[in-house]
Amino acid sequence: MLEPLKRWAGELKAQVVTLWFCRRDPRTPLSAKILAAVVVAYAFSPIDLIPDFIPVLGYLDDLILVPLGIYFTIRLVPAAVLADARREADVWRAQRQAKPRSYGAAGVVVLLWVAVAYWAWTVVRERL
Repeated sequence: MLEPLKRWAGELKAQVVTLWFCRRDPRTPLSAKILAAVVVAYAFSPIDLIPDFIPVLGYLDDLILVPLGIYFTIRLVPAAVLADARREADVWRAQRQAKPRSYGAAGVVVLLWVAVAYWAWTVVRERL
């Protein structure tokens, strides 16, 4: 039962690394570059938008947002760019074992949480 999930997770990781190379290719349209950057940053961020310790919702964002982002981004990338990026990603993954991290995306997630906390604090303060 766990083997198909491990394969699927490995495929997602491969797709995210492929998008990482797509966003660097000058042949990639700007809209695809922006969406790829967002998907890659979120997928490689060490901090999730919804923390994993929250039951069900914590993993739901990873199970829905990342695959949807991959799907829509791949549809925007030209086939030749995608094929080249897949080759680069396969070579990269064969040489490295560690997953890249996006600390910039982690910073954005932290800022979002701080903004939500500040908003909630102002709403509660006004009602008291």
